[in-house]
Amino acid sequence: MTDTTATGAEGRTHSSTNRRDIGIKKRYAAERRFKAYGIFAIVLGVTFLCILLWSVVSKGYTAFFQTEIQVPITFSEEILGTPQDAAENETKLLMANYPQLARDGLIRLLGIDPEDRQAVTAANGLISQGVRTELRDIVMSDLSAIGTTQEVWLYASSQLDSALKGQYDLNVPENRRPISDLQLRYIEELEAKGAIAQNFNWGLFTSGASSRAETAGVGVAIIGSAYMMLIVLALALPIGVAASIYLEEFAPKNRFTDLIEVNINNLAAVPSIVFGILGLAVFINWFGLPRSAALVGGLVLTLMTLPTIIIATRAALRAVPPSIRWAALGLGASRTQTVFQHVLPLAAPGILTGTIIGLAQALGETAPLLLIGMVAFVADYPDTPLDPATALPVQIYMWANEAERAFQERTSGAIMILLGFLALMNLTAIFLRRRFERRW
Repeated sequence: MTDTTATGAEGRTHSSTNRRDIGIKKRYAAERRFKAYGIFAIVLGVTFLCILLWSVVSKGYTAFFQTEIQVPITFSEEILGTPQDAAENETKLLMANYPQLARDGLIRLLGIDPEDRQAVTAANGLISQGVRTELRDIVMSDLSAIGTTQEVWLYASSQLDSALKGQYDLNVPENRRPISDLQLRYIEELEAKGAIAQNFNWGLFTSGASSRAETAGVGVAIIGSAYMMLIVLALALPIGVAASIYLEEFAPKNRFTDLIEVNINNLAAVPSIVFGILGLAVFINWFGLPRSAALVGGLVLTLMTLPTIIIATRAALRAVPPSIRWAALGLGASRTQTVFQHVLPLAAPGILTGTIIGLAQALGETAPLLLIGMVAFVADYPDTPLDPATALPVQIYMWANEAERAFQERTSGAIMILLGFLALMNLTAIFLRRRFERRW
């Protein structure tokens, strides 16, 4: 009987051990599968990110370099008038035939017969039609240039620039490419003389919208985006923080505050184009504010950013331990003193991080700005937030719709600039969090 009992006990022990081992093996296998899924997800996400960045950078890095031709320009008094006449009649100086100055200089540089119309037309196609602005700015800044001959670097045409960057196949027949055989010969002559080069394209950062790709830039869009971000920061931060402090620290917990919280969470998930419709109806149609103004764009983006800041601020306030509040109240501090002198400083890193992330999200928005007219062609810098302006995402959208191939690299280059600003804002958020974060 004893042996039977021992055998039975031993059998139950082995049986329970086997069952326990089987369960452990399943859990270990499930854990390994979960780790594999996580690694696969990370690798897949990083792969898609690398493909995206490679696609943008490979197409857009050439936008930061622009082909220019060094041309000896004679600022002829026959075309511009004397310096005294120019000083007295500024309108005539503004409307002078500057392209002729560039054409004459290029003809002399290449040794072309001025009577050979085919050769003159081919040579004229090598330089940008934006030379009017380039030469006019030189004369307007220094009237003493009139009557002199200066070596000036002029923008090459977009066709020439694209050809030298390898965007066109120059080995195909002449009728299938924008650069003729005669122009190719002129390009070789310019290269032999060292009069053609690819220089850093500062105009991409300083110029405004243009119908010519070689003179188009994002300078006006950067200023417009800066105006809007300042408006969003000035309105969304104080309003969002004040609303969060009231809801989290002072508001009674009842159905009304619960309804407000639900609506705030719902607004954070509303498509951005809805805020554009709201801005069009309220700020433009009702208040009569001008279309395509940075002020309207800033107000619309403020409405869109408020829920994000409120949610992030409430989470930061909620993360402060209750013992901080109890200790302050126990030492005689009022509720307002407790919140503003103890809780709010400890929650500041989270509030700043949420604010910067909200601003970064607003910086990349396009749909609401299209509805309020910021898709307008704006070539001049806005002096005030009420002047016509555009934004970086809108400028990218406009260039992406252009048929000319040179605008494709401009589009990718502008995307790189926008991604740079977004990365800088996120790095700032990380720095502020680590700089002001306190341990308790």
